[in-house]
Amino acid sequence: MHELVIVEGILETVIPAVQEHDVSRILAIHLKIGELSGIVPSCIHEYFSIASAGTIAEGAKIIIENTPIRIHCPDCGKDGIIQKGQYVCPACGSPRFRITSGREYYVESVEAE
Repeated sequence: MHELVIVEGILETVIPAVQEHDVSRILAIHLKIGELSGIVPSCIHEYFSIASAGTIAEGAKIIIENTPIRIHCPDCGKDGIIQKGQYVCPACGSPRFRITSGREYYVESVEAE
């Protein structure tokens, strides 16, 4: 259910920003959502159609790029990608890695006319 709050926040940010550029309609909003963000993309789509009704974003596409979990391992120096639930470096097996991406969620770009 927190996806509804996220969608409302996206609209509250995007709509005023594009209106400053004399935009009449938003065509698409591109989002980056990390695997560890806790956000369910299908809920974003569902809530967007509800929350955008009656706004210049009504009918816009939500295009989501899922970002993988990236890590840096201080033991072997490798940067790599792991799967959710994997708790060791894929290169050396060390559990002492640092997550460098995969928690993010943000608007990458907006298409409008």
